[in-house]
Amino acid sequence: MSAFTDLLNGPLYGVMRWEQWDVLCENIRSSGEAWYVYAVGHGVPDAPIAGSSLSCALDEIGALLKRDHEEDYLGIVYADDLSNAALVKIYDPNNLGATCGSSGRDIPPGWVLSRHPPSQIASDIPVPNNRRRWWHELLSKLTVT
Repeated sequence: MSAFTDLLNGPLYGVMRWEQWDVLCENIRSSGEAWYVYAVGHGVPDAPIAGSSLSCALDEIGALLKRDHEEDYLGIVYADDLSNAALVKIYDPNNLGATCGSSGRDIPPGWVLSRHPPSQIASDIPVPNNRRRWWHELLSKLTVT
């Protein structure tokens, strides 16, 4: 297995409050490391992003989560380490299914942020056109390292 797959399938900690999301994003920004930003259902990214591009991606994902996840709590973001993450798994608020797996159907995350090169994540769920447009608009704002 790859480091990415090990982290993706390993123990993850829930980001339950919006304040935790803000701290997680700040830790990622301040790490100075490049990150792969992967939208499941789209192609696996060839290169990581850093600096202002990474900050832009975090801002856009955060804005989408705050707009579409109309709850006082977050609870749809998971990281391998909340203070020094190497992988962050983010579920799409418009396609949650039963993320705990109780439905018997594996719902993949909408996005994965990783310091390791990602592997393709299988998904039989079609990406809605609004998410496809949002992703392409975000990609047009980013420059890879």
